[in-house]
Amino acid sequence: MSTETVTIDQLGAQGDGIASGATGPIYVPFSLPGERVAIARVKDHGTIMSIASASADRIEPACRHFGPDGKGGTCGSCTLQHMAPAPYQEYKRGLVISALRSKGIDTEVGALIAAHPGERRRVVFAARRTEKELLLGYNQAESHHIVAIEECPVSSPAIVANLSAIRAVGLSLAGNADAFRISVLETPTGLDIALDGIKAVSDKQRWAVTETVLKLRSVARVSVNGEVLLEQRRAVLDFGGASVSPPPGAFTQATASAEEAMAKLVLAHVGKVKRVIDLFAGSGTFALRLARIGQVHAVESEAKAVAALDHAARNTQGLKTVTVERRDLFRRPMMAQELKTFDAVVFDPPRAGAEDQCKELARSTVRKIAAVSCNPLTLARDLSILTASGYKITSVTPIDQFLWTSHVEVVATLVRG
Repeated sequence: MSTETVTIDQLGAQGDGIASGATGPIYVPFSLPGERVAIARVKDHGTIMSIASASADRIEPACRHFGPDGKGGTCGSCTLQHMAPAPYQEYKRGLVISALRSKGIDTEVGALIAAHPGERRRVVFAARRTEKELLLGYNQAESHHIVAIEECPVSSPAIVANLSAIRAVGLSLAGNADAFRISVLETPTGLDIALDGIKAVSDKQRWAVTETVLKLRSVARVSVNGEVLLEQRRAVLDFGGASVSPPPGAFTQATASAEEAMAKLVLAHVGKVKRVIDLFAGSGTFALRLARIGQVHAVESEAKAVAALDHAARNTQGLKTVTVERRDLFRRPMMAQELKTFDAVVFDPPRAGAEDQCKELARSTVRKIAAVSCNPLTLARDLSILTASGYKITSVTPIDQFLWTSHVEVVATLVRG
């Protein structure tokens, strides 16, 4: 380890400041462009020791767990709380612009749809049983060390207010000192708590969690590794007027505001069509909303998500016909021939993107496409496949769903030229 003073030139894709060193770039977390900082350096990584010259864009962090001294504190969940809103938002928009340009796509990128504190309805905590209590929090940056939290400004007030209840549930099921995860989803009917990483649940633990949860009115459902242990009330979300009970621990959009923004963009682009196909449909975030305007075929690989979507569609009035199909689109994408009966396609894949599916879309005659992505780099690759085949990008909108991180969502719309 060595110490030196460096000037930060730019922010990288992960939110770290980047300085130019004699042997290459040096990555300095929690720094900002233009700052002069003294660092402790190990290879290409620098830890801030002091700030000789602070950026005008540096602000006081919102959370005490982040660290008021600007060094990043201890909690590794947020990485950009120290950056003023305007440059922070432009940084996120810039990530999308850079990703598109890396694939030769030069198109207008809209203003970032901003996130706000207290909007996160889904969070994932790290947890571990200690001698007397449950350690609940987030992993320290670049570490497996769990930092206990007493506040979390990005999380919904209901989740923060029930940290003690979440700890009680976790403690009742933690049989040893091994670390595990607790995913918490706030729903209108209560908290949906899903634990992963607990190897086995004994009868004693099942009895303990039952006794615990029956005293907690805020908890709707508790599951371990996908198995529902207790359900006081159905954990439900509203997808455009359709009541959906997502599978335990299943993917859902982290904030309702981002979900609504994405859905609004998708529906506006699709417009009034007869038939639309929703690929990587999950539990129906887009499919159930689209069914208000046309017939929908929803394709998803996870059986429980397909079942939840199908149940909601069958029990919601005012929807057009919704059909579902369980299919792994990475192994078996929808072929161009299968797509010929659809007027529009919506796809929202995992971070890996939808490369093989886009190759089939490129061969199709589908008139409209709405692409939703949580990874600008794989989205840029997928869009380059589509534009090379004659599709024209009509809009690109970045959406901030994970406040004070480098993660950014994007909705891109295309039409067949």
